[in-house]
Amino acid sequence: MINLYRLGGLLAALLLSVSVYAGDIQVDGAWARATPAGRNSANVYFFITSKQAATLAGASSPASQTVAMRTMTHKGGMMRTLDVQSIELSANARMDMTSEHGYHLALVELKAPLKAGETVPLTLNIQMPDKQSIKVDVRVEIKPPK
Repeated sequence: MINLYRLGGLLAALLLSVSVYAGDIQVDGAWARATPAGRNSANVYFFITSKQAATLAGASSPASQTVAMRTMTHKGGMMRTLDVQSIELSANARMDMTSEHGYHLALVELKAPLKAGETVPLTLNIQMPDKQSIKVDVRVEIKPPK
């Protein structure tokens, strides 16, 4: 009976893992902050690694109307958010998408506030060099607000 509990615990740990693997793509540590009522967007942060050069071509989530891919620019002492159409992923390089000052995703027009302790699904659309598109399903952990 004890071995059955150990096996169950191991399976639960694997299912709740913060890393997602889909073919040549690995996503680690996806998270967003909880949002107050009335706030209509939230940034999503994570690390992504591809075994081969690839392109993050878009994303979607049932938690929002759209998912924007964004970066920041600094010009003339001003910071500006820019939407981008795609994000290039270098082969075997871990892309850090954990800062609002670099590449990140934004859940836009949230359908409901994000609550700490919950998760929301996110699907990444990856374009591979052989023109094959793959979808990577990620669970985004919602952390308490700052």
